[in-house]
This record gives sequence, C-alpha cells and structure tokens, in this order.
Amino acid sequence: MDSRARHDRKAAAPGRRGPALGLSLALALALAGPALQAQAQGPAGSAMQPLPVEQNPPGDIPDSQVFVEYRSPQGVSLKVPEGWARRDGAGAVRFADKYNAVELEVTPRAAAPTVAGLRATELAALARLPSAVEIRSVGQARLPAGPAVIVRYRDNSERDPVTDKAIRRDNERLYFWHAGRQAVLTLSAPAGADNADQWQLMARSLAWTK
Repeated sequence: MDSRARHDRKAAAPGRRGPALGLSLALALALAGPALQAQAQGPAGSAMQPLPVEQNPPGDIPDSQVFVEYRSPQGVSLKVPEGWARRDGAGAVRFADKYNAVELEVTPRAAAPTVAGLRATELAALARLPSAVEIRSVGQARLPAGPAVIVRYRDNSERDPVTDKAIRRDNERLYFWHAGRQAVLTLSAPAGADNADQWQLMARSLAWTK
C-alpha cells in the first residue's frame, strides 16, 4: 500500500517529509507564510515540471529517533526530532535533516480556517508556487490541539547543497486555530518515504501553551 493510500485510510493521522536547510525561495516563503507566498507566486502554468518519484526514496525517520519539545514564543509547543538543524524566522521555525523538514508558523487570524476558505486563498497561492505543486487532498480531523484542516500535496524540493539534487516530496500541512491565532504545521519528506507514525506523533503533540 503506498503512503497516500495509508493516509487516506486514516484521515486524522498526519505524517510525511522535506528539503535541505537554507534560506532560499521555498524556505523563505514557508517561514513568511501566506502573505509573502501570495506576493511571490507566479502565473498559473509557469511552474517547473514534477520530478519523478524516487524508486527507493531516502528519508525514513528511524524508529529509534528521539523527539524533544519545542516551545515557540507565540504560545505553541511541538515535539520535533532531536538533532535536526534549526532555522528561525519571524513567527516561524524550521527543523530539517537532508530532505526531511518540519515547519511551524504562528500568525494572527480572526476566525478558524475552513476548507472552502483555504481553497480560495492559501491553497490557490500554494498551487502557483514555482515548485510543481500538486494538491492531492484536503480534509479535516480532530486532534488533541483541536480541529484541523489537513492539506496533502506534492512538490519538488530545493536542490541539496551537497549533492545538488532535487527530489519529489510528499507534504502534509495542518491548519490549527485557537483564540485568534493560527498555527500552521508543515511536514515534508521524499515522496514515498514511510514516516506516517512519526508524522502522527508530531501532529498530535502540537499544543497551545497560552
């Protein structure tokens, strides 16, 4: 069973992976969030072509991986893999190891996001990013931090600074809301890698601390 089927079978069970560290376009957009994404998007159809999925994708997070708690200044805590490289931005943080990544962004939002609202705004901007984005599903789930909208999509990674290689990635983006704040958790990994349990652990660990 492929990873997409596994996630469709468990709608409330997040899980997936991401690219190498470096403040390039994709990372800057991820850390800046929907506002900057909307400014940087290109016209529909101008993106690169999707890269082929790796036959033996790298990037499985080992079962022995230790997770530690991260607490953001914006009042959100999250378990993240110990030892991954960290990069901070305005209201955002990114942890990365090779093509795997965990990104968290907390911003003000007057009302809880909805599937329809996200389709018309953030997801429309996401689909126009120049990384061959393919939105595969949009759904809802109830997690310990509250209701969440879950967007699953594929895109092309940035080129690894060591190998100069880009790959096709699976991504899972979860939108949480609480008391006028939105937390967006994005999990990324090589397409086809098996990180479902680790992604579910991280998504279920997210908590509002204030």
